[in-house]
Amino acid sequence: MGLRPRIFLLGLLLLLGQGTTQANTSPGENTLEKQLWPELQTPKNFPFLCNPKKSGSNVPSKSVHSLRPSDIKFVAAIGNVETLPDSETAGGEKKLWTEKRPQPACMGVVTVLSDVIRHFNPSVLRPVCTPGNRVVPHSGAEDLWIQAKELVRSMKENEQLDFQNDWKLINVFFSDASQCHLCPSAQQKRHVAGSMDKLTAALDHLLQEVPKVFVNLVDLSEAVGVSPWHQGTQLSPAAEPCSCSGDTSKLFKVVTQWSYQESWERLLASSKYNDQESFTVVFQPFFYEALSGQRPLQDPTTLAVNLWNNMMEPAGQKDEPFGAKERRLVKCPSQENPYLFTYRNSNYLSRLTKPREKLEVKEGIEIKCPDKDPSDTIPTSVHRLKMADIKVIAALGDSLTAANGAGSKPGDVLDVLTQYRGLSWSVGGDRNLSSVTTLANLLREFNPSLKGFSVGIGKENSPGAFFNQAVAGERSGGLSTQAWRLVNLMKNDTKINFQEDWKLITLFIGGNDLCDFCDDPAHYSPQNFTDNIRKALDILHAEVPRVFVNMVKVLEIVNLRELYHEKKVWCPRMILRNLCPCVLKSEDNSTELASLIKVNKEYQEQTHQLVESGRYDTREDFTVVVQPFFERVDMPKNSEGLPDNSFFSPDCFHFSSKSHAHAASALWNNMLEPVGQKTTWHNFEDKINITCPNQDWPFLSTYKNSVQGHGSQLLCRDRAPSTSPPTSVHALRPADIRVVAALGDSLTAGNGIGSKPDDLPDVTTQYRGLSYSSGGDGSLETVTTLPNILRKFNRNLKGYAVGTGDANDTNAFLNQAVPGAKTEELTSQVQSLVQRMKDDHRINFHEDWKVITVLIGGSDLCDYCTDSNLYSAANFFDRLRNALDILHREVPRALVNLVDFMSPSVTRHVFLGNPDKCPMQQASILCNCVLTPRESSQELARLEAVARAYQSSVRELVESGRYDTREDFSVVLQPFFHNILIPVLEDGRLDMSFFAPDCIHPSQKFHSQLSRALWANMLEPLGRKMDTLNLTADIPLSCPTQNAPFLRTFRNSNYTYPTKPAIENWGSDFLCMEWNPSDSVPISVHELRPADIKVVAALGDSLTTAMGARPSNSSDVLMSWRGLSWSVGGDGILETHTTLPNILKKFNPHVLGFSTGTQEETAGLNVAMEGARARDMPAQARDLVERMKNSPEINLEEDWKLITLFIGSNDLCHYCENPEAHSAREYVRHVQQALDILYEELPRAFINVVEVMELTGLHQGQGGKCGRPLAAQSNCTCLRRSQENTLEMQELKKVNWNFQSGVSSFSYWHQYLQREDFTVVVQPFFQNTLVPLNERGGADLTFFSEDCFHFSERGHAEMAIALWNNMLEPVGHKTTSNNFTYSRTKLKCPSPESPYLHTLRNSQLLQDQAEAGPKVLSWAVPVAAGSGLAVGVGAVMAWRAMRGRRHRENPPITLNSMSF
Repeated sequence: MGLRPRIFLLGLLLLLGQGTTQANTSPGENTLEKQLWPELQTPKNFPFLCNPKKSGSNVPSKSVHSLRPSDIKFVAAIGNVETLPDSETAGGEKKLWTEKRPQPACMGVVTVLSDVIRHFNPSVLRPVCTPGNRVVPHSGAEDLWIQAKELVRSMKENEQLDFQNDWKLINVFFSDASQCHLCPSAQQKRHVAGSMDKLTAALDHLLQEVPKVFVNLVDLSEAVGVSPWHQGTQLSPAAEPCSCSGDTSKLFKVVTQWSYQESWERLLASSKYNDQESFTVVFQPFFYEALSGQRPLQDPTTLAVNLWNNMMEPAGQKDEPFGAKERRLVKCPSQENPYLFTYRNSNYLSRLTKPREKLEVKEGIEIKCPDKDPSDTIPTSVHRLKMADIKVIAALGDSLTAANGAGSKPGDVLDVLTQYRGLSWSVGGDRNLSSVTTLANLLREFNPSLKGFSVGIGKENSPGAFFNQAVAGERSGGLSTQAWRLVNLMKNDTKINFQEDWKLITLFIGGNDLCDFCDDPAHYSPQNFTDNIRKALDILHAEVPRVFVNMVKVLEIVNLRELYHEKKVWCPRMILRNLCPCVLKSEDNSTELASLIKVNKEYQEQTHQLVESGRYDTREDFTVVVQPFFERVDMPKNSEGLPDNSFFSPDCFHFSSKSHAHAASALWNNMLEPVGQKTTWHNFEDKINITCPNQDWPFLSTYKNSVQGHGSQLLCRDRAPSTSPPTSVHALRPADIRVVAALGDSLTAGNGIGSKPDDLPDVTTQYRGLSYSSGGDGSLETVTTLPNILRKFNRNLKGYAVGTGDANDTNAFLNQAVPGAKTEELTSQVQSLVQRMKDDHRINFHEDWKVITVLIGGSDLCDYCTDSNLYSAANFFDRLRNALDILHREVPRALVNLVDFMSPSVTRHVFLGNPDKCPMQQASILCNCVLTPRESSQELARLEAVARAYQSSVRELVESGRYDTREDFSVVLQPFFHNILIPVLEDGRLDMSFFAPDCIHPSQKFHSQLSRALWANMLEPLGRKMDTLNLTADIPLSCPTQNAPFLRTFRNSNYTYPTKPAIENWGSDFLCMEWNPSDSVPISVHELRPADIKVVAALGDSLTTAMGARPSNSSDVLMSWRGLSWSVGGDGILETHTTLPNILKKFNPHVLGFSTGTQEETAGLNVAMEGARARDMPAQARDLVERMKNSPEINLEEDWKLITLFIGSNDLCHYCENPEAHSAREYVRHVQQALDILYEELPRAFINVVEVMELTGLHQGQGGKCGRPLAAQSNCTCLRRSQENTLEMQELKKVNWNFQSGVSSFSYWHQYLQREDFTVVVQPFFQNTLVPLNERGGADLTFFSEDCFHFSERGHAEMAIALWNNMLEPVGHKTTSNNFTYSRTKLKCPSPESPYLHTLRNSQLLQDQAEAGPKVLSWAVPVAAGSGLAVGVGAVMAWRAMRGRRHRENPPITLNSMSF
């Protein structure tokens, strides 16, 4: 149990009425104190931790100065009390005690004291409280004398007490209603002397009459005016205010309190009462801890325990104030000092006379800077401001800027109330720099006409304060008031030119906020603190022209505890504790202290964030710069290793002139240090050193002028490494990195980074020192690279490249990238890098942490079309894996950045979009396979698919966990390159300043953004990394945070690599909102909505019968699953089976004609047959017409019908057997015959004609990885033969293209445009057939049946989606390739603007286009492109051969070395 205040309404203490009252402790007796304090917390009720044996003695003490608690036999108290008038007392008259009454509060106090002593001396007697005897009260002094006489009489009459030989403890309570004890200096001393005179009669009577007594003189003046009771005997009858200072500040209160206590201590220590051996009087102060005015009243137990604990402290060191809320344990006598403290055994007088260090008068310096001149003309920009340009100085803040106690003599605590503004570090101007070091005196060396500095002493409104408007005791909430006062003073001062003069204003605030934080955390929250700073800065920003504002960070205040707790160093701890209770009263390692330290840091960080936000950099003549020299502060030590209090004023809280001088020099130096390189720690023990402005760059540093060219600013405050080198890559801080390296191609080698815009040959130069991931030229302020960022955390970083040259040059160091390198060469680079790291004596290979950045893949894509197998995604995966495997196996302590490469579409966009700037004639040499394919060509689509497969391979490799098996190694994918936003100029042209002269390689401007994005990625957690790079965005350099100080890996991101969810079916989600039919059945096919369709049907071959859609139970025969057919199957529902009828069922649940199951009887209107060719289409058409006419469910004339025709694969398979019979002309003729039959026989019909797929590409893409050659594949004679003969393959491709071209014209045929209720629409989604790839880049065989020829259920679902989406796309704008990516939400929807199935007419195609139709066969363009490709490849091969000869003869100058 702790101590709990219980009876608040009775006040702190109810002292004596009339008569002597003894505590009655007989069992069962209903005493008055028990009635009033039924739960009185005496020491019996809570743990008593003292060991009486250690502090006791068998021999009673002969001297009061060696009196132990065990020696005390009797406890008593004297003192009077009267009530203040209450609400029931008319006329404000005092209510007097008119009869003798017991004093329960007094008895509570002495009872608790007796119970404490009883642990040391069980024979202690019952305590006594002695009241006065008169009905009408006497003066306080006379009443005390009467009570003293009564007490002496009662003690003599007490038979249990040996009056002559027993030691007694007598407590004398008094108070002073006048509050004159709070007056300073001389008046206070006179008041104490006067009070002592009034107490003399009582004390003298005790001295003369009572032997062996220890007297506590207990002052309860603090309670006057707070409690509804007046405690103790009032020495001043009337509560008249003293004519002392009206200062109500916290500082004034605590200093005068301390001085009052000190006055009593001095008076008593030198009095006759301290000369006796059997008698002493000791002053026991009673001061509240909180000074806010909210002082909860105390029960007697709390008062008694505080009084006892005071007795356990040496005289002059009774520093603990009365803790209103604190539960304090009873203090124990120590083995070294087992007695009650008196002035003599406390050595009080000897400490007073001990000489203290002399005041160091001179705190001046000399400054010898070569350039002290102002600018040639008054600058208009704050970013070009020299020290000598400043004409006005000012400051805002608290007592540290008001300079309280800065000039006080050691020990003169009262003088701390004096504000020595002329000595203030940031604005004081006393004397000159040779004797007083301040910022103002430093500036006066550059401009002797400086105005605004403060001189002498006084408050903010004194004449000498000038523009030092700091207010002692101020918190951040008052800063805006100071700002307004300063603005008005400046505007009204005729000595300055408000509009033209440059002003320097220093803001420093926050110490008092932190000191009071624990009392009101919400009010003093970091957010409120920052808001208060913002309000003040906003005022200055809005009102004052030509200003440089120093925002000095709040100091690290927790180190004040070191001074407070060091008992060997004299300090007035009561003052310290009252001034800053939240810092000093918490226990070490307590949550309260941890919270304060966190808030202190947040004050600093949020101030930084406010200023860094750019809020105050909107004008050219105004800026705010954070000066962080106070961010980390160590307590200065003396020669003995103890805290050096010479740096503090006599209260040990404020700065002495010595500290003011150091703070001034630190601020001066901070102002000249570039942003991002400012000192965050000032060593007060070092000799003061003043930096001179740099003659080449003499300006005050701002956020803008600290960065030049392509540089950046790093504003991170915490740049420290781990306390010990980490053993885990998941606990790696930026400052732990000691080695940086890079691998890759020409982008990492730095080709063309520094080339001038028109110097195309210079692109062959490898500017490795500027490379985004490994360059180390210059510094971060001029060159933004990853190493230059890391060097801000660790200046001893190794491995970065400088200058120019190739990978073998010494200055390349660990940048082993090679221009033109492909993944097959990455292994060689890795081996070279590992060997270099092992051989270099500057690198501790096994202990140093390394960051290795890898970027590869662009060069593979540039040559992909020359050998698709060599540069396949599967090979890319294998080669990248092999290289990373070596790093994983060979290199300890490494974090590998695997950077996604730039999309080839970006390269094409930039290069082909600027024909006037880019070397178009060299496109095939620079990056053939990316730059030469035509738009929308099959080659380009295939390239983009392979690029996606490359990226998937990278993700698969990283997410496999293959490189997360060791604690000291990890590979992290940095995806910032995944999407790039190319900057566009105002005229719409691309901003080519981001590219080298070849329009392919990035310029330094681009590399700077790459560096920033890479750094940001490294600090972003997995799952939330930026995957888009906006080249024009302002990307600030991120900082590690307290909560996330590490470079991010999967583990410290709490990230789980995604696992692919099991796909249960190939259904789709229906998300369309417009699904109603037409209001009435439409009569025009051009106004046909999906919900209007009543009948579906299909013609075709085994691809429409869905042969092999599901695995067969037979080893030889594939079954047809008509119910799963893409164009006409109706098994299940859309959510489980994606087919065209299942989509239409969402619009019309009663649609007819679809097939189900596998039996012929349930085929519905699916008239397709296995093995069918184009020649079979007329017969299928007649069969379909007959079935419709014979169906009782179909209204042939009224129902709208959707019929899909897809044929041609078997024609291509057998073309080589009879080219004439299977020619494109015959193919088109047979399809036309079928369409004619449908046209003549069927009303209300919408016919889909689906172009035949590009068969050869589909088979080649499978790479021969089919499980077994079944009959269907074996029967495709021409496809099998063409694999062995390139010419036959080309011929087959030509026929394939002709088939597609032939049917593509049906949409435009006039014959099918004559009727309002009939149309033929060609759906071209198979025109450019791309083999679906898996994440490894190989053919994804899950789209195919067992024979690798037919489609699986998944393939049918994709065909259904593609057909449906084609139907909703306008003619002339339809998708011509298939998108084999799994998603349940790929289905397009009709829209209110376009609710119909698209026909030629409702696609609003131009009439002349409709009339002309496609006049050129579609194969002509691809063949021409293929011819051009062949020529291009030949040219490249010849050029490379010639380059090889040149290489042997002369140093190579080749553009091919730049290819990715």
